[in-house]
Amino acid sequence: MKLPVPAIQTWELTKRYEETLALDRLELKVEPGEVYGYLGPNGAGKTTTIRLLLGLHRPTSGRAELFGIDAWTDPVGAHRRLAYVAGEPYLWPSLTAGETLEFLARLRGTEGVDRAYRDQLIERFDLEADKKVRALSKGNRQKVQLVAALETRADLLLLDEPTSGLDPLMEMAFRDSITEAKERGQTVLLSSHILSEVEALCDRIGILRTGRLIEQGTLAELRHLSAQTVEATFAGAAPTLPPLPGVQVTGTAPNALRFEVHGEIEPLIEALAGHQVLTLHSREPSLEDIFLRHYGQEPDAHRDGGEDRADR
Repeated sequence: MKLPVPAIQTWELTKRYEETLALDRLELKVEPGEVYGYLGPNGAGKTTTIRLLLGLHRPTSGRAELFGIDAWTDPVGAHRRLAYVAGEPYLWPSLTAGETLEFLARLRGTEGVDRAYRDQLIERFDLEADKKVRALSKGNRQKVQLVAALETRADLLLLDEPTSGLDPLMEMAFRDSITEAKERGQTVLLSSHILSEVEALCDRIGILRTGRLIEQGTLAELRHLSAQTVEATFAGAAPTLPPLPGVQVTGTAPNALRFEVHGEIEPLIEALAGHQVLTLHSREPSLEDIFLRHYGQEPDAHRDGGEDRADR
């Protein structure tokens, strides 16, 4: 049985801008129907990757294919299978939002778009289609881009910071739309700074650092690379425990201890069993914890909620 061609595959994809190495021998493979989260701080090489996949820039070396089509030598063929959302929307200011959507739809030629679905998306994103683009805020211009991309039902969605400028309600509308796209079998490459968004939507995650893909896998697989936090409170004074394999005390209080556990938790549980434990709380690492540890920063175990952003 013939295996499906990957939606995205790169071989030692490299891009250098004069003295700056923006992307270093990227080996990336995204399967059809997969939602792949592409993480990294500003300057890590995420946008460079997307520009190479779009055929906008020539690779310094290596190559990229979309559904088996070379992104540089046959960009027209590749573009027939994809839709793109940029982090910074640049649209025609004299057109209305609706005219922009219709113009972009006609550019797709005979394949066209699903106009009934477009109407649903306009309502979902609360887009004022009769307003001139020049009168729209950045968030509303971003909505135009999103509707234009989603209405195509393209096989591949390349999304570079797609929710930039959107309010929380519109971020939820975006998540609903990507969930629908996944159910239809579309492939999504999602580059985002909003870690909660990536955590909620993505099947696999890749972490990019200074142009190199340093880690990738499912969230469950990546969690094994990071420690879980365990907090225990006691009926009396906190005990002094013997050294335990893979266990480090990271916080103390008169009647409480906080531990960082790498690997199995059983040795810690056995050590605590001989003491009067009132409460025991275990927290798996979030995507933010994993990301920050990869960048040499310690997550705050007691931080309040709020927006999870990689660039804070």
